Amino acid sequence: MTRPDLPESGAQLHYRALEALYTSAPINRLFESRIEIPENGVARIRFTVYESVFHAAGAAHGTIYFKMLDDAAFYAANTLVTDRFLLTTGFNLHFTSPVKEGEVVAEGRWVSGRRRVFVAESRLLDQHGEEIGRGTGTFMRSKIPLSSLHGYHLDKG
Repeated sequence: MTRPDLPESGAQLHYRALEALYTSAPINRLFESRIEIPENGVARIRFTVYESVFHAAGAAHGTIYFKMLDDAAFYAANTLVTDRFLLTTGFNLHFTSPVKEGEVVAEGRWVSGRRRVFVAESRLLDQHGEEIGRGTGTFMRSKIPLSSLHGYHLDKG
């Protein structure tokens, strides 16, 4: 069920459950990061780039760009879906500038779609607020219920 019109408390519970789901994903043990979902259609992920993720030329590998851009767009889109996990079906990525070290923020925003297919965009900002990458993703509703996923908890306090 897609319900962008949830009462604020229900929406907030959904956002917190999505944040818990993100935190519980094993991949995020490899890429230390924090997610914040402040409102419907928006997600922010903060992470720090360390030398351990550099390619041979001494800047962050594209893997980091893709992962954070995809995650930010995905979670922004999944705020509109309260019953199913979305799947990335396509993602276009544009590298603007290399990043050496420091905190980076991935900002995701839902663009369109409310039923089966969703489009969201995201951008990466370096520690100075300069854009270093941008992406657009297409996401599809899966058959996987959010409630069946270990990390998704609708805690009411």
